[in-house]
Amino acid sequence: MKRWIIGIVVVALVVVVGGPFVYFHFIQSDPPPRLTVDSVIPTTTSTAATGTTGTRGPDTTTATEAPLAGTWKIGSGSVVRYRVKETVFGQSGTAVGQTNTVTGSMTVAGTKVTAATFTVDMTTVKSDQSQRDGQFQGRIMDTADFPTATFTLTSPIDLAPVPADGTAATYPAKGKLTLHGTTKDVTFTLTTKRVGDIIAVQGDETITFADYDIDNPSGGPASVGDSGELEFALALQPS
Repeated sequence: MKRWIIGIVVVALVVVVGGPFVYFHFIQSDPPPRLTVDSVIPTTTSTAATGTTGTRGPDTTTATEAPLAGTWKIGSGSVVRYRVKETVFGQSGTAVGQTNTVTGSMTVAGTKVTAATFTVDMTTVKSDQSQRDGQFQGRIMDTADFPTATFTLTSPIDLAPVPADGTAATYPAKGKLTLHGTTKDVTFTLTTKRVGDIIAVQGDETITFADYDIDNPSGGPASVGDSGELEFALALQPS
């Protein structure tokens, strides 16, 4: 009897500890690399890219440069992601969900960005696990009541001196971010690069769940801590 009880305990330990190890190391797909400003720039300006995964740029067939001043709208290939660390019985992995359903525009007057508003359809955010997506759409982000997330620029961005084509530059962007129906003042550090008629914009920000009244995603044996990462790479084209 004693050996039988010990055997059950050993098997239970193998399942509890070994199960998550096998899942994270052999079953769960590797998380995509972090987005960069080049994620939404096509390899050549004469090739039409699909833009479905956020790793290739939007369709473009010409390298002719439009004037900087004017209105620029979100193009295909733009992507917004969340990235959180999951820990289950001491084994850790990274969960990533994303969407390409992003809309919006920015206005440039002279060399200043005077207005910008971007909207993300949160109901289309998907990961590689349907169960995780159900939790995200339900108790965590409650997308039935809060289907979108938005960012609105509140202070102009001075681009001068405007960098040469193909040269990356960074700028602070102050604005209001709305997640889960809660709006907060934020400052993103944006990396930008212009190639032909595409202005690529990349940024990321740590999101503390409690700040936006978001239910902590932890549940059951899984723990994700108090915050996650918001990542985005946007391809802007002349409107």
